[in-house]
Amino acid sequence: MTPAFRHPGLWSRRSKRLALLTFAVVALVSALAQLPGWSLADLRAFDYLSTIDTPSPPKDSPIIVAIDEPSLAEINAQWPWPRELHARLIESLRKAGATAIGLDIIFAEPSNPASDAALAGAIGPDVVLAGDESTIVTPQADQLLRTTPLPAFTEAGAVTGIASIGLGGDGVFRDLPRYEDGFAISLARVAGRKSVSPEGRLLQSFGPSRSYPTVSYYQALDPDTMLPKDTFKGRVVIVGLSLQNAPVINSGGADAFATSYTVHTGRLVPGAEIQATIFDNLTAGAAIRQASPPVAIAAIALAALVSALFVRRATRWETAALSLFATLLIGFLSFALIREANLFISPVGPTLALLFVAVGQTAFDYAEERRQRREIVRAFSQYLSPALVERLARDPSQLKLGGERRTLSILFCDVRGFTTIAEALKDDPEQLTTLINRLLTPLSDIVLKHGGTIDKYIGDCLMAFWNAPLDDGEHARHAVAAALDMLEAMTALNAELRAEAATAGTTYHMLRIGIGINTGDCVVGNMGSSQRFDYSVLGDAVNLASRLEGVSKTYGVPLLIGERTAELADEHFAVLELDRITVKGRTAAAPVFTAVRNLPEAAKATHVRFIADKYAGRLTADDTAFDALAEASPVLAPYYETIRAAQFAGGA
Repeated sequence: MTPAFRHPGLWSRRSKRLALLTFAVVALVSALAQLPGWSLADLRAFDYLSTIDTPSPPKDSPIIVAIDEPSLAEINAQWPWPRELHARLIESLRKAGATAIGLDIIFAEPSNPASDAALAGAIGPDVVLAGDESTIVTPQADQLLRTTPLPAFTEAGAVTGIASIGLGGDGVFRDLPRYEDGFAISLARVAGRKSVSPEGRLLQSFGPSRSYPTVSYYQALDPDTMLPKDTFKGRVVIVGLSLQNAPVINSGGADAFATSYTVHTGRLVPGAEIQATIFDNLTAGAAIRQASPPVAIAAIALAALVSALFVRRATRWETAALSLFATLLIGFLSFALIREANLFISPVGPTLALLFVAVGQTAFDYAEERRQRREIVRAFSQYLSPALVERLARDPSQLKLGGERRTLSILFCDVRGFTTIAEALKDDPEQLTTLINRLLTPLSDIVLKHGGTIDKYIGDCLMAFWNAPLDDGEHARHAVAAALDMLEAMTALNAELRAEAATAGTTYHMLRIGIGINTGDCVVGNMGSSQRFDYSVLGDAVNLASRLEGVSKTYGVPLLIGERTAELADEHFAVLELDRITVKGRTAAAPVFTAVRNLPEAAKATHVRFIADKYAGRLTADDTAFDALAEASPVLAPYYETIRAAQFAGGA
C-alpha cells in the first residue's frame, strides 16, 4: 500500500505514529515475556533450535553401565539386587581403570548386614552415590526432604551427589540442577574435572536415549571377558537404570525423563544418561546460558526497530517478504548463538515484535488508504465516470494534488438561445430547471462515457476536459467523439420534447447547442481556498476553447475545434478547416476547424479547394461548390450558406 498523497507534514506524522507503535510493541512484548506461559513458548523454541544439528557427546564422555533388560535376564535376581553385586561391580570397574564411578542408585535404607558391609568395603573416594532432595507441600508449610546414602557408605569414603532434577512446567528437563553437591558436579570433582556453575544454564541434549556409549551391567561385571580391552580405562562410569526399550513420554517409566530431544522422538531419556549429559554440559562447556531479561528486551527492541525501518516509508507486498526473511533470520541467529556462543536468546519475543510492528503499520496504512480512497471517490465522483473513479481509487498515485502541467483537450458546450427560453419560462422556474436537467444529464453521461472529466456547470454551459486526472493517450479523439454524440443526443431529446409538448398542449422550445474544443497545455489540479476547492484547469488553451464555442454560431456550425485538436483527431474523423480567425484576447489569426463522422474523399477534396479559393478571394456567390458541398454534407450546409451570404454581401 503506497500512500497516495505526499506533502511535507505526512512523513512527520507517519514517523511519530511509527515511533509510538514501535515503543508500544516493545513495551507490550517485554511485559508479556515475563508471564509464565510465555516462558514455555521460549523453552519450546529452545527445544527445536538446540536440537538442530545435535552435537555428539564428547570423546571422553562418561560410559553408561546400564541396568537394562539383558542384565535383568542374565543376573536373574529380583530388583533391588543384592548390594554385594554392586560391590563386585565397583571393584571390577576400578580394576578396569575407571577414574570415577557414579551409582545413580539411592542406598538410603539398610539391607542385610553382610550385603551392606560388602558394599561399604568396596566403596572409596572414587565413588559417588546418588542422593535425593524433594519438597513436601502441606497446608501448614513446605518441607524440604533430603535423602542421602547410609552413613556407613559415606564413612567409607563415598561422595554423596544429589541426583534430583527439576522439570519445567511442561514436564521437560532443561534447567541444569543448581545443587552445589549435585550428582554430576560431585562426579566431576572426583574425576578431577573442572566444571562451570550451573546457575542460569540450560541443558544441551546430545540426542535420544543410548546416544552415550553403553554397556550392560552384567558385561561390566566381567569386562575382560565381555568387553573390548581398555573399555573403562581413564573413563568416568555412571551406573543406573537404562532400559533399551526407552519408555514413551505418554506412559512414563522408571527413572526416565523428557528432554529437549523428546520433541523429535517422543521418547524419554534414562536418568543415567541424563546425569551423563549434565556431566558433559558442566565439564565440556556445552551448557547454554539463557539470556538475562535486559538482553532479551534489547533483542525485542532491536527487532522492532528493524521492522520499523522496513515500513518507515510504505508498506507493500515486499513488506511481507522482508518480514518472512527477517523471521527466518531471527531464528537462524538464535540458533547460531546457541552453537557459537552457548547463549540462548529466544526468537519468540523478537519475532512477535517484528511482526506486530509490521502488521500494525500495515493496518494504519490500510486505514489511511481507505480514508484517502473515500476522499478520492467523494471528490471525483462528480467529475468522472464510476469506472474511472474506481480506477483512480485503486491507484491514487495517478493523481497529483496541488496542480500539474498537462496537455488536455477542453470542451465547452452551451445552449443557443437560452436567454429567450428562460424569458419564456420565467413564470415557471420548475419547468425551466427540469428542462436544463434533462439537457445536461445526457450530455454529462456522454462525457463520462468517453472518459472525460466534468469540470463544472455554468448555468446552461458544461465544461469538460480529457487526459486528467487519468492519462488518456487519445484525449483529442475522445473529446471530438463525445461532441458528435452530444449533437446526436440533441436530436433525440428534441424529438421527445416536441412529442411531450404536443401531448400536453404546451409550447415546444427547441434546444440547440454549440460546442468548442481546443487542445493545449494547461495547469490542472485542485484550485480554490483551503476550505473549498474544485478540480479544475487553467490556461490559454481553456480560454481558446471557450472562445471557439462562442464563435461557432458565427459560422453556422454546432462544433468548432482548434488546430491542435484537428491534428490529433484528423485520423479518426473528417476534419475540415473553416477559416482563420482572431478571437478575443488573441492577436494572431489561427485556423479553426469542424469535424463530422464521415465525408466522401471527393467532398473533402472539394472543400480543400473551396477553402483555398476563399482565402485567395476567388469565390463568387454563384460558385457551384456551395451547392455541391452542402449536398455532400448537410450538417455543414448552414456554414456554406453563411459563407455565400458573406461573399454576396462582399464580406469574407
